[in-house]
Amino acid sequence: MIMRIGIAALLLAVIFLFIAAGIFNLQAIHGREFRDLSNNNCIRLLPQAGSRGRILDRQGRVIAGNRLSYDAMILPQDRQQLDKTLSAMASALGTDTGVLRQRLKNGYVAAFVPVTLEKNIGLKKAVILGELKSDYGNIIIQPRPKRDYPYGNLASHVLGYLNEIDHWRLTKLKDYGYKTKDIVGFGGVEEKYDYYLRQEDGAQSIQVDHRGKFICTLGYRPPVDGKDIQLTIDVKAQQLAEEALGERKGSIILMDPNDGAVFAMASSPGFDPGLFVDKPASALAGLSDSALVNRAISSAYPAASVFKLVVASAGLETGKINLATTYSCSGGMKIGNREFKCWDVHHEEDLAAAIAHSCDIFFYHTGLLLGPQALHDYAVKFALSKPTGFDLPYEVSGFVPDPLWKKITRFQKWFDGDTANFSIGQGDLLVTPLQICRLVAVFANNGTLVTPYVIQNIAGKDMSASHKNYPRVPVKKSAINYVRQDLRKVVSDRAGTAAVLSGLAVSVGGKTGTAEAGGDKTHGWFAGFFPFNQPQFAICVFLEDNGSGHAASVAAKQVIEGMVNEGLVAQ
Repeated sequence: MIMRIGIAALLLAVIFLFIAAGIFNLQAIHGREFRDLSNNNCIRLLPQAGSRGRILDRQGRVIAGNRLSYDAMILPQDRQQLDKTLSAMASALGTDTGVLRQRLKNGYVAAFVPVTLEKNIGLKKAVILGELKSDYGNIIIQPRPKRDYPYGNLASHVLGYLNEIDHWRLTKLKDYGYKTKDIVGFGGVEEKYDYYLRQEDGAQSIQVDHRGKFICTLGYRPPVDGKDIQLTIDVKAQQLAEEALGERKGSIILMDPNDGAVFAMASSPGFDPGLFVDKPASALAGLSDSALVNRAISSAYPAASVFKLVVASAGLETGKINLATTYSCSGGMKIGNREFKCWDVHHEEDLAAAIAHSCDIFFYHTGLLLGPQALHDYAVKFALSKPTGFDLPYEVSGFVPDPLWKKITRFQKWFDGDTANFSIGQGDLLVTPLQICRLVAVFANNGTLVTPYVIQNIAGKDMSASHKNYPRVPVKKSAINYVRQDLRKVVSDRAGTAAVLSGLAVSVGGKTGTAEAGGDKTHGWFAGFFPFNQPQFAICVFLEDNGSGHAASVAAKQVIEGMVNEGLVAQ
């Protein structure tokens, strides 16, 4: 027992002897050397920013790209020189030293981690700060790619904008590597495809002396740029659509009726996504809520007379009307205890004339013959009750009423007056401009229900292949074709509601609509396609609050003329 205690004591003595020798070696023999290394050298971690993926139009033109900006940073290692450095930087940046000191305090992580004091300082200030580096070695000028929009606010609702991640998004995305203060997409392509567009920042670990002079590189992790995304949007078509809208509220859509590719999607009022890059807080404060709403997909409105395409198809297929059916329009008709007006006196009208002149009386009669449930069912067949499947966020479904819904939700009976309103696209029926664009595309392509899309490829991988096998609308081809031919008369007939489009270089078919929006306000619609015999484009023009079918037709004429002049329409 005594022997074991003696051995243990000897081992402990040997261990303490080694520890003492090590301490003596570090302090007495190599102490000055290590102290000099500590005083004269330090390690810096320099972030290396990657570039966010670009967004291109169908021709490869950059709609959202990147330009080089500079961040002013400081390395808070040398505390003795810190105040002098902050004072010199404040003078160069034209700001207060106290402001920079507070930013340093807020952003401090560790002595070897640089803190950003001011972002996007511009080349001139970057050069001035660069000249100070010889005297203040803890100044860092960090180049950083910054989102840039060569076309300003063009297609702003399609693109979306960038801003600091909010709590709601962080909660959803933290498992995917997102963290506080990350810059992420809001709305449009920037939000829906943020995962592909976002970059991965790298870093470089370097050793410098006490004046900040580079000694050697200790390690390097390169940044990874985000993936480029190419859209189906055509910049020239988008410009034409936005110019035709001007300052009016509304939306204009141009779409390939055969496969659903969207060439233009304009929504007004718009916004400048570049404002969020420079001053995100003030950019939001300066916008009304409606400016961020994509009216093409995120707002629903009464369909008005454009809905008559559905009613006509339903009437023909069910046999409630035929091509010889006529009704006399004297400007109004009594339904129940109420007089229902037509916008004009049309006298005797068959289906072709009723579509061309948008005669409400004809469609009151047709709607009453069909009944509300059939109107609902055919609206659903044309997919007006659900989102189109468009590949951008925040698409609403619209709404198609029926008697059961009214009984359950409003505790009210459905009356013939409700059916009359329904048959001309009024009442509780709500649709989006994109739904109407797809509706008219059905008549352009003889019965196919396409899925609109805007993403052409991601990082070179074609995404349009999934948009090739479209279902047919469950309506007889004969009914679709009859209505299709009548849409040409809306333009070619001298009394047609879209006769303003008759003199164009390409033939157009379509339908107008003027919707009541409460009070004296009206919405204007034109939905059509061109060239008529071999359609290349479906177009939907929607003017909110102060619009009419005629005004929408005039805007459509401006767009179509521009498309022809730009050579975008094959003739």
